[in-house]
Amino acid sequence: MAGGRVSTEPTDGRRRYALIGAGARAEMFLRAVAIEHADRARLVGLVDVNQTRMDVHNRWLTAAGAPAVPTYPATGFTRMLAEQRVDEVVVTTVDRTHADYVVAALDAGCDVITEKPMTVDVDGCRRILAAVDRTGRRVSVAFNYRFKPVHETVRQVLASGEIGEIGSVHFEWLLDVRHGADYFRRWHRDKANSGGLLVHKSGHHFDLVNWWLGGAPREAYAMGRLFFYGEAGARHGYARDYPRVHGSPAAADDPFALHLADNPRLRELYLDAESSDGYQRDLNVFAPGVSIEDDMAVLVRYDTGATMTYHLTAYAPWEGYRLMVNGSRGRLELEVVENDHVSAAGAGELTGAAVHGEAEAAEQGWASLTVRPFWAPPREVPLPPATRGGHGGADERMTAVLLGAQTDPLARSATARDGALALLTGLAANRSMETGAPVRVADLLDLNSVRGVHV
Repeated sequence: MAGGRVSTEPTDGRRRYALIGAGARAEMFLRAVAIEHADRARLVGLVDVNQTRMDVHNRWLTAAGAPAVPTYPATGFTRMLAEQRVDEVVVTTVDRTHADYVVAALDAGCDVITEKPMTVDVDGCRRILAAVDRTGRRVSVAFNYRFKPVHETVRQVLASGEIGEIGSVHFEWLLDVRHGADYFRRWHRDKANSGGLLVHKSGHHFDLVNWWLGGAPREAYAMGRLFFYGEAGARHGYARDYPRVHGSPAAADDPFALHLADNPRLRELYLDAESSDGYQRDLNVFAPGVSIEDDMAVLVRYDTGATMTYHLTAYAPWEGYRLMVNGSRGRLELEVVENDHVSAAGAGELTGAAVHGEAEAAEQGWASLTVRPFWAPPREVPLPPATRGGHGGADERMTAVLLGAQTDPLARSATARDGALALLTGLAANRSMETGAPVRVADLLDLNSVRGVHV
């Protein structure tokens, strides 16, 4: 349904939602609004720079039994808000554009749900917080990791005081060579678009630690480099000489290649849409143009007095993470193996934003949570059974809360303040990598100076 129209339907009591940014991540929100929670939510508008992608989403909606919605070009965003009488906007655009659309929606009187990161720089963060204060409207940041049952269990154990006052945290996150590679073949590879992995990906992890500690970052020191991907990674012997996968014979048996034509949904959403805006989703991960790091170490000090050592590796043979929390009464240890290896048959499959977590991996995974008290045997903490669905079922649980279908007793919903704290951790770490010196978060943006947003 190309082109907007003025909504003349009488209100039916449902909250009116519009979405801007019709890439792969949009599908989760569109289904949540238009199908899973259609009793309380109504999808009334779709905005993107690419008409083809919007048409694809409308086809998917109608195939699932939902009505198609009016579509608008990105230049018609504010017009759409007025014509469709929008109550709340979902922002799933390229990260560097988040602040523009969040602020415009707030100023138009709408609440906002935005994908993480909330934005990619200090100026965008300041603009969003000022708009929240100016308008009194709400911004919710889609930190779905808060909604994963194992992470909720960690919060409950820490909040119980079983390991006492928290002194330090060690957090190691591994992205395997299937998932990690995907950040280096799409727009995320340009730090101007994504802020780098310490903003785009690690923002999830920094937010989790803020949430678990009930604290805020005060200072960060970081080191990082591009070790495996990009032109520098050619020395490891994996690079093939082609610019993008589609139409390149050299990519035929490359385990790092994403073959869009082999995935019907990705073909519709990206390959068939290239003529509209020229965006190529399947770049060679070793091709020029990568300005983000793939191996990063960060040291963070919090206002609680605790410290964290954090490491992100984007080229690991297995995917998962290890968390160790040291307290005055003991220690908590979490190990999550999402898949224990990347199979040869699945090496070229996509497990990034479009599919990651939506399908069962062929490889094995497990999770364990252990509390080790002083002067007593370790205790294995029972974990909820693994669930199907996006990001281990967290996506559906998150959208249910964000759309008002479920209550939130664990305070999992992330506010603009939460989004700022996670973002500022990554931005301070990025600045530290540039300068070689520790960076105080308040020297980037002092949240105590922002009216109504205090730490």
